[in-house]
Amino acid sequence: MGWTDERVETLKKLWQDGLSASQIAKQLGGVTRNAVIGKVHRLGLSGRAAPSKPARPAFKAPRPQRPAAAAPSAPRRIAEPAPVEAAEPQPPARYVEEAPGSATVLTLGAHMCKWPIGDPSSDGFTFCGRRVSEGPYCAEHARIAYQPAQTKKKSGGSDLARSLRRYI
Repeated sequence: MGWTDERVETLKKLWQDGLSASQIAKQLGGVTRNAVIGKVHRLGLSGRAAPSKPARPAFKAPRPQRPAAAAPSAPRRIAEPAPVEAAEPQPPARYVEEAPGSATVLTLGAHMCKWPIGDPSSDGFTFCGRRVSEGPYCAEHARIAYQPAQTKKKSGGSDLARSLRRYI
């Protein structure tokens, strides 16, 4: 179906009324959304009276506050003291319940342990607060945070031959 003068005038009126290209195509019948967009472009129609999307409200109601959970903090990992010889594997870390720390976000200083204790969304959230020697954590929490790299077993000749077979 072609673009008659009557259909072009209807297109212009509907476009100025703010209808979308799909809505105009349905009303005109016999044309697609893309045909309407192409004709609008060729006619040079630009401004629209109203946007095709519904207007969003200007005021947004504030969200209700989440209730603070009074549950105790989750158990924390405390590593066992490191063995004297580095060749031996370290024992696995164990979980212990930590007591609340002595520092809050407002009282945390530069030389205080920044290990978080508890749930950040609760009122009882604190930091360890002990004196640090190096880095952001005290010695106890540094052992948990910085686990030593595991040493690899020395591979024998058979492992080397097996890995080379993949490339041959």
